[in-house]
Amino acid sequence: MSTTPPSHQHRPRVDLPDWMRNPEPPRRTLGRRVSDFVDGVPALAAARRRLWAWRDRTRFSERHPVVSAITSFVVVAVVATTLVVGTLYLLYKITNREI
Repeated sequence: MSTTPPSHQHRPRVDLPDWMRNPEPPRRTLGRRVSDFVDGVPALAAARRRLWAWRDRTRFSERHPVVSAITSFVVVAVVATTLVVGTLYLLYKITNREI
């Protein structure tokens, strides 16, 4: 007799429930109907593809992170300084009863 195992093992058959063997078709929700309508109109389908391409683009901050970080720091510093100086100016005007 041969002592080598069989080349492949058969797994026992699994009895799946009926709802898994024959699932219901997907429901016709509002989103699916709108998507089918957009796919049916060539201009809307092209607009959808352009929107997807625009959404998947690489942004400037991803291409040039250092320039973006320095620029945002400068903008935040200028805005914060302007707000502080403006607040101090208004406080000066209020204490001198000019407002």
